[in-house]
Amino acid sequence: MIYETAEDWRNAPQKRVLLFAMSGLGKTYLSKMLRDTGDWFHYSIDYRIGTRYMGERIADNAKREAMKVPFLRDLLRSNSIYIGSNISFDDLKPMSSYLGKPGDPDKGGLLWDEYTRRQDEFQEAEIAALHDTGYFIDRAVSLYQYPHFICDTGGSICEWVDADDATDPVLTDLASKTLMVWIEGTDAHTAELIRRFDKEPKPMSYDPAFLLATWKDYLAEFNVAEDKVDPDDFIRWAFAKALAHRQPRYEKMAENWGIKVPMDAVMHVHDTEGFVSMIADALEMRS
Repeated sequence: MIYETAEDWRNAPQKRVLLFAMSGLGKTYLSKMLRDTGDWFHYSIDYRIGTRYMGERIADNAKREAMKVPFLRDLLRSNSIYIGSNISFDDLKPMSSYLGKPGDPDKGGLLWDEYTRRQDEFQEAEIAALHDTGYFIDRAVSLYQYPHFICDTGGSICEWVDADDATDPVLTDLASKTLMVWIEGTDAHTAELIRRFDKEPKPMSYDPAFLLATWKDYLAEFNVAEDKVDPDDFIRWAFAKALAHRQPRYEKMAENWGIKVPMDAVMHVHDTEGFVSMIADALEMRS
C-alpha cells in the first residue's frame, strides 16, 4: 500500500484514496464532502464511463428511439434538433437506461443477446476508466492544483478483478497509485439496500459467468421463456444474489490490496479531519 502506517497517511502532502463498495454505502457522500472543501479532486468512475467511453452509444440509443417518431425523425435527419446525454455526477440515469434490463420487449426489456452485448461494452469501459485513475491524479495536480485526490468507483469494480492474483492488472495499477478503501456494510445495511432496490430497481452490471448462471436459474425456477421475463422482476430477484456474490470479492480486495472501514464510521464523518482520522484508524487496525 502507498501508506503503510497511520503516520505515513497523516503526514502525506498528497493524499490519494480510492473507495469501493456496493452502491448506497457512502462512496459518493464522502467524495462530494471532500470535493466541497476545495482541496480534493473527485474522480467519478461512472461519470467517466458515461461521458468518455459510452457517451456516444448512450446518445445514439436515444436517437434510435426518437427515430421511431416521424416528427422527430424528420428533424433529426435534417439536423434541426440535437439529442445528447445530460449525464452528471448526481444523475447517471442515461447510462442506466442504456444498460437496460433483460426480458420482455413489451415491458421495456432487452433481448438477451443485446443485453449481454451492452454488458460487455460496460465492462470494457469500466476497466478503461479505472486505468485512467493515474491520468486524473496527474491532471488534478498539474492542471487544477488540487493537493488531494479521491476516486469514487462503481459497485461493479469487483466483477472485473481477481483479488487473489498478485498480478491482476487493474488492482496492481490502482494500488500503486491510491490507498484502496472498502466501505463495509452490515446485514442491516444489506437489508436496506435490498428494500431500496425493490422499490426502484435499476440496471446493473455483473461478471458474465455469474450473470448467465443467474439468468438460467431464473428461467428454470419460474419456467418462463426468455422473451417473456418481466425485466424488473428478474433484476429484483437477482439483486440479493448479487450482494452475496460481491461480498467475498470486496473482502478479498480489502484483505489483499487495501483496508476497510465500517459504514457506521463513514456516516459520522463530516469534514476532512474526520475522514483523515477514519482512514488512520483503519490503517492502525490493519497493522
